[in-house]
Amino acid sequence: MTASDTVPGRPSGAAPAARGAGARAWAVTGLLVVFMMINFADKSVLGLAADEVRADLGLTATEFGLANSAFFLLFSVAAIVVGLVADRISPKALLLVMALLWSVAQVPVALGGGLAVLIASRIVLGAAEGPAFPVAQQATLAWFPNERRNLPGALVTIGITLGVIVSAPTLSWIIQNHDWRTALWVLSGVGLLWALAWYLVGADGKYSADRSAGTAESGGAAAPTGQKDIAAADAARVPYRRIYASRTWIGATLAYFVTYWVVALMLVWLPSFLRNGLGYSAETAGLVVILPWAVGAAVLLAQAFLSGLLMRAGLSSRVARGHVGGWTITIGAAACLAVPFVDGTTAQTILVAIGFGFGGAFATIAVTTIAELAPASRRGGALGTMNALVTTAGLAAPAVVGMMVDSQGSDGYFNAVLLSGGLLLVGAVASFALIDPARDAARLRR
Repeated sequence: MTASDTVPGRPSGAAPAARGAGARAWAVTGLLVVFMMINFADKSVLGLAADEVRADLGLTATEFGLANSAFFLLFSVAAIVVGLVADRISPKALLLVMALLWSVAQVPVALGGGLAVLIASRIVLGAAEGPAFPVAQQATLAWFPNERRNLPGALVTIGITLGVIVSAPTLSWIIQNHDWRTALWVLSGVGLLWALAWYLVGADGKYSADRSAGTAESGGAAAPTGQKDIAAADAARVPYRRIYASRTWIGATLAYFVTYWVVALMLVWLPSFLRNGLGYSAETAGLVVILPWAVGAAVLLAQAFLSGLLMRAGLSSRVARGHVGGWTITIGAAACLAVPFVDGTTAQTILVAIGFGFGGAFATIAVTTIAELAPASRRGGALGTMNALVTTAGLAAPAVVGMMVDSQGSDGYFNAVLLSGGLLLVGAVASFALIDPARDAARLRR
């Protein structure tokens, strides 16, 4: 953070605290990046071990897909409930409880058991991880004013990518040289270590809902006390239904939904696609699977830079967020739709990396858009409900693709990529046509 991030009008005695908040803000952000890395390592482990799990438990592709879909059974419900609670309870406490639950949920499957134990464990894990992204984003954004949120929001989102990039080769090695249950023990231990670090270092930000009426909502400029009270009262009167009915919330949620469909496919079926559809060995697939995630990380950073640049240049957030996000999804859609029509493993791999990398990189746009749209006292609920609806894509995608693979063989993988491309086109249209957070935020406050 820079001097511009401090809040003008504070008493001189508060200046050191304001200056010190910069280092603490980035320390918390760094921990939350690691939090999301562990979150997505937990999600990706079964996809990396798909063939081994299916062979060990005797599962068809449809059964394996349903087991992975079970992860999202309570994922969305938990995201809504905890998202609403996050407006009233310390995000630090919520994040600590979630991390502890992740670690415990891995243990039953690591100890042994069949399909029933696997499904039950994934349901519990999904319930614990469902609220992770919106609460992590809320906790991060609470340390920064609106105009400074693009980068920290993107970094937390990139934690998703880094989680796969770091865990894919590491977990693949563990799976191939030990077994897939050992990988679960490793993830459980890492989760406990993060919980300890968060307990010692984590904290709630100064732009949290109870103080943001005169800070975050005004981009960092403090309002007089009377204006703060009026702003807080006005924000509290905005019902959630008005937020959910806005074109921006609908557009961001729809666009994010189709990109999460792509993310779910990358987590569950991409390693199998690389091995059984494109012919890579298990070891090579464990490395190649990183490519779409790496592309996605680069896109997220570019998005954050470009969106921030456009907003500082005076362009509206409709352009800086809605149009930038729309073009990102459009590129992903075009690449996915081209995959079945090119020859050669290398060309198809490159298109998959571009299609899934661009197509899955909308989370930061969605979150910062809703953070701008919703009053601070409603932000946790707005983000949690959006995340809950979006992640139902994870409930559907693994099961649908599993049925496609069972009925169509290796062609099912390619048809799944085509289906993803078509869905991405719908999301791109929604982003271009509906997202305008400044317009809709003004309407909410009337």
